[in-house]
Amino acid sequence: MIKDSLRVGALCSRTIEIDRDRTISFLGEDLRIYATPKLIDDIEQTCLDYLLGFVDEEENSVGTAVNIAHTGATLLGMTVRIEVSVANIEGRAVRFDVAVFDDIEQVCAGSHSRFVVNVEKLKARVREKASRAGVVSA
Repeated sequence: MIKDSLRVGALCSRTIEIDRDRTISFLGEDLRIYATPKLIDDIEQTCLDYLLGFVDEEENSVGTAVNIAHTGATLLGMTVRIEVSVANIEGRAVRFDVAVFDDIEQVCAGSHSRFVVNVEKLKARVREKASRAGVVSA
């Protein structure tokens, strides 16, 4: 269960350098800019890492929703600061407000939701579903 020390309004931030793997390639070398899927992954990872400090050892969290507007181009080699704040806690569900800034401007705003799960219970549910679907589960 989520520890009582996690409160609405709690803040966390992470700074990331935009390396080549985080950029798009389809517009050519002159337009190597932060790819939206990588931005989303970085937002999710920031929220996940923060939330892990407030759950029990046998728990983790899964993403359940992402709603962002990616409004600015961040160039290869620039840095971004991802700022997340806890907007809502409802049982095992946590919603974060998100803002991302590069060296010049704000480039993203939105929200991300996560749900705290017991890892062993989730594994059992996934194995059951895999069995019903005829899919080999790890």
